[in-house]
Amino acid sequence: METGNFHRFASLLRDISLPELEEEIRLPRRLLLSSGTAGRKRIDVAYAPFDHVNLQARIVIVGLTPGRQQMGNALREARRVLQAGGSHEEAMAKAKSFASFSGPMRSNLVAMLDSVGVNAALRIPSTASLWDRDVGLVHFTSALRNPVFVDGGNYSGNPSMLAVPQLKRQLETGLGNELASLTGAMVVPLGPRVTEAVEHLARIGAVNQDLVLSGMPHPSGANGERIAFFLGRKPQELLSRKVEPKRLELARASLLQKVGEYR
Repeated sequence: METGNFHRFASLLRDISLPELEEEIRLPRRLLLSSGTAGRKRIDVAYAPFDHVNLQARIVIVGLTPGRQQMGNALREARRVLQAGGSHEEAMAKAKSFASFSGPMRSNLVAMLDSVGVNAALRIPSTASLWDRDVGLVHFTSALRNPVFVDGGNYSGNPSMLAVPQLKRQLETGLGNELASLTGAMVVPLGPRVTEAVEHLARIGAVNQDLVLSGMPHPSGANGERIAFFLGRKPQELLSRKVEPKRLELARASLLQKVGEYR
């Protein structure tokens, strides 16, 4: 399923030269969707081919927004498929494959999902297979599907997307429509800004709050201590002051209950 702008940009992606595409990745002009300001900051939203939606998904993993590297990888792959004669659907699906998580971040995410029983709810041995043979069960997406740049740099969550009409509109019409089409799927927001965004969508009826699995630490390496406590690998008495064990314990209990009810 395509829910975005791919058909609008397909001809451009097929015909553009590689040097021209690299320049668009560096400084979007023809791929620029919107520009605006938030305070003194300039906010640009560019197109990248992350439109594909897996309607058979039983779990949705939501990141913040594609960065420039992800954007470039997806655009190059879409161009390659289109120039080889591939269909729009094939180009979207293959471009989207660059959006999933890899490396230590994936390992941390798998460990946390398995620890609260998501693998059992999906009737698979481990959620690690969501990146392999069970990829049909998962939909990878972002709160802001089209890449966002603040003063030319990757958007990191500030300013809040709910405080910027340009970004709030993208959230509601992009991810909001995606989640509305994926009824019954568990939704895993990664990080506090994404959780804030998904909970906003739950309030306006785009997703059932009971299906939102919020509260896990973000799986990045920077959260190693929080992840270790969440997984029971580090005792509370050895935690540094930056970790809030009670909040993590409550989040884990809530997740176990929600996932148990999903089964």
